[in-house]
Parts: sequence; structure tokens; C-alpha cells
Amino acid sequence: MDRQKFNVVICEDLEDLSLKASQHITRYLVQQAEFKPRVSLGLSGGSTPEKLYQYLSRDPFKNEIPWNRLHLFWGDERCVPPDDPRSNFGMARDSLISKIPIPPENFHPIAGEEPDPHYAAHQYETHLRHFFDPPPWDWPRFDLMLLGIGSDGHTASLFPGEGVLEENKRWVCGVNSEKLEIPRLTLTFPVFNHASQILFLAAGMEKAPVLKNLTSHSSGSSALPYTRVQPSQGQLFFFLDKASASQMTHSSKR
Repeated sequence: MDRQKFNVVICEDLEDLSLKASQHITRYLVQQAEFKPRVSLGLSGGSTPEKLYQYLSRDPFKNEIPWNRLHLFWGDERCVPPDDPRSNFGMARDSLISKIPIPPENFHPIAGEEPDPHYAAHQYETHLRHFFDPPPWDWPRFDLMLLGIGSDGHTASLFPGEGVLEENKRWVCGVNSEKLEIPRLTLTFPVFNHASQILFLAAGMEKAPVLKNLTSHSSGSSALPYTRVQPSQGQLFFFLDKASASQMTHSSKR
């Protein structure tokens, strides 16, 4: 990853990470809502953000976040119905959305139940274009995007070696690889890299090897998809627990 501006927050464990990230997210969303009628937040799937969503659904965060101005989107989704336990939307619905006073029109799930992932990707891109309405040559600008990191270095559904890593025109793509149990849908790197702020969340010893060289310029590091998330005009944060950060060099723990 390029040695650009970013911050690493090392937390004791998943509970501490979830608390600190909740505090950060709440402060940022409240700040944005002071001068914006609509604030956009991109959600991630997985066990780490699930704990975070549980925090955000409870006091004091539940009462501080301006839910009526907040719009929820998803960075990726599995091609399953929303009631499938593998659904990222379903997890967020059960751990967060069902517990907060957010208007139904303020959350924007990806249609994972659509049989054709490429058509579903086109549908979601059309929806995003309508919501953000940038000039034809420009990209959406999310206020805040949450992302995870897999043990293979993937983020969202951007996996090592996949052609979608090089996509620079489409906002949303279907990912139908033989490596995957089921097809997926994902936002592309240019979308992530135009966000105003990005928070990576990672916990667990299995993440330590791919986080070891967080600031490295080595070819092995640059091959990891998460290292290609480098917002051009935004802020980048890593919230890590001690286990996931255990192999990082001292200079990386900034």
C-alpha cells in the first residue's frame, strides 16, 4: 500500500474495536449531518461489522445518530435472498436496521435474490447513479464506507486474481468465479476510492499475515486487493484488534 495519509487504531479485542469504531462513526455522521441533508454510509458484511452494528443499535449511539438523514448502502452482497443467513443485508437488518428509527426509504440493499448477478449489478448501479447524480464522467462520493479484510487480502467481493480488480468504468459488478461458493455483487475500486472517508475493520489472528506489511511496497503486498483502496481525496482508517495487528512492524503501527 502506498504510504499515503492513513491512521491505524489498535484495539484490545473485538469488543474494544467495535466500541471505538462506533464512537468514531457516530462523531463523523453527526458532523456530516450538520451541513448535509443526506449522509451516505456504505455497510460491510462479516462477523466484525456485525458486532459494530450491535453497538450502533444501542444507546448512546442509537440516540445520537441522525437516522432520518442517513442513507445505508452495501459495498457487496452474496447472490442469495435477504432471509438467507449468508446475506449481508439480512445480517445488517437483524443486527442494526430492525432496531433503529430509520425510514424504510433510507436503506438501499443490493438485490441479491436476482437470478442474474450481472443484471442485479446493473440495477444497483442505476440506483446509485440516480441517488448521487454526479456528472456522466464522475463517480459517486460516499460520505463513509465500511470495509473488511479477508485472510486472503480481499475486501468487499474483490478477490485476488479476479478481473473485476481492473474495472475502471462500472460502479457495480457481478463476480461469478469458480473459487466462490456462490456468485456475488460488488462495488468497484473507483467507487471506494472516491469516498470521503473509509474505515477498514479487521479482527482475529487469521488476518495478521495480510496486515503484516500494511505499508509495504513489495509485490506481495500490492497483490492484496485491500491495499488498492486508496481514497484520492478522502481519509483512510484501519481499526484493528491486537491479534490482527500482531505481525505488523513497529513503523506500521501509526
